[in-house]
Amino acid sequence: MHKRWRWVAAAGIALALAGCSANDSGEKSAAQPMSADGQAAPNQGAPNKENGDSAGKAGQQKAPVPVGQPGLADRKLVRTANLELTAPNVGDVISQVRVITQGAAGYTGQESTQEKRASVNVVVPSDRLDGVLDQLGKLGKQVKREVTATDVTEQMVDVDSRLATQRASVERIRALLARATSVSEIASVESELTSREAELESLQKRRESLAGSVAMSTISLQVKAETVAAKEESQSGFFGGLAGGWDAFLTFGGGLLTVIGAMAPFLLVFGIPAAALVWWLRKRRRSATPAMATASDLPSAPPLD
Repeated sequence: MHKRWRWVAAAGIALALAGCSANDSGEKSAAQPMSADGQAAPNQGAPNKENGDSAGKAGQQKAPVPVGQPGLADRKLVRTANLELTAPNVGDVISQVRVITQGAAGYTGQESTQEKRASVNVVVPSDRLDGVLDQLGKLGKQVKREVTATDVTEQMVDVDSRLATQRASVERIRALLARATSVSEIASVESELTSREAELESLQKRRESLAGSVAMSTISLQVKAETVAAKEESQSGFFGGLAGGWDAFLTFGGGLLTVIGAMAPFLLVFGIPAAALVWWLRKRRRSATPAMATASDLPSAPPLD
């Protein structure tokens, strides 16, 4: 009896072990897909060394710029500059400025030249701005150099988008005009077409203005004689303020004397007759006042009984 139970227990343990081994083999087969020829394919979930290296290199590369957004090289910048120089001869500097500007395919704009100071606006291509500034800075002692840049990329993109939309709108209105039959329809469509063409022309001019500002840069150049610059430096501090106040006082006094001198002819022509008339009226009033006082001082007649 005991032997029978032992055989039964041994058979149960053997069946349990067989079931466990079958489950393990099934799980391994499911985890490892089979190839087309029946062989097990390599584990695709395990990272490959070459794939890992390529993924790392790709991660180190710069992320691509989103579509529709301009890159750094495509930014539209309006660049301007201010330059101040001191030189012994202002006229010679201005002459050399014109030569440098023409050599850079630019031109000079507004200009004001005096004996000891001058100012001129120089317009050059934007890609030559830095080089021209370096050349101009060598014409004298550089006091100030300032360059500013304004990003107008978004404005350009907005104007281009509006231009495309407006052109399409104008074409649609022209198509409607071609299909119009009655006089009222033609008049209405022509009025709308004129309005939209005017807006299109305005957008085109704005686009051209922005493009011109991006393509060309303006340099505001100021040149002073060395003596003028030295004098301006010496006028700083307490004594400089005192001298400035004295000059202002003299200027005020000179202006006051100028006003008095300008009014003198009018005072002679109109002031003297007016003063004589006032004197005569006052004298007449004084002579009339005693006469009235004398008449009031006479004794009155006694009352009748």
